[in-house]
Amino acid sequence: MKIPFTAKEYRQLLELAHLGMWVVTGYQGEDTAAAKRYFALDQKLMELATDQGCADLVEEREDGTLQPAPKLAEDERVKDLQSEFQNDAFWHELVARLADRDFGAEQARKAVETPGVEPPPSSEELTKKLEDRYWAEFEKHDLRNVVVLRGGRG
Repeated sequence: MKIPFTAKEYRQLLELAHLGMWVVTGYQGEDTAAAKRYFALDQKLMELATDQGCADLVEEREDGTLQPAPKLAEDERVKDLQSEFQNDAFWHELVARLADRDFGAEQARKAVETPGVEPPPSSEELTKKLEDRYWAEFEKHDLRNVVVLRGGRG
């Protein structure tokens, strides 16, 4: 298959591949099954960089494999996307985990109380309601009102 790319399009493709590999290897490194799954394709894309007019975006490691050059890896647009991704992932994970925690606490509390006449809301409804409350809080106050209670003495 032949797909013609302009140098600009190929640069964007390398940026996209770099961001994808950054997500796959970001916390667990390059020795995971996921990283190994994409490594050969990533190498193939970087091998074509010179022919596509993007040689300055790729550099060779000591072991002969290729990696993004600082011009790509430290590009402001790329760094901004990485930062936005990390920020969004943090908030989504925090909201989901807090809502799950509060749902469990609410269910435990209700199990002790006498059930009311109305049927209790579904777990999805209650979790969504809790998530909405956290989103509203974080959008208004960021982390200012978050308190972390540590167990024991530190």
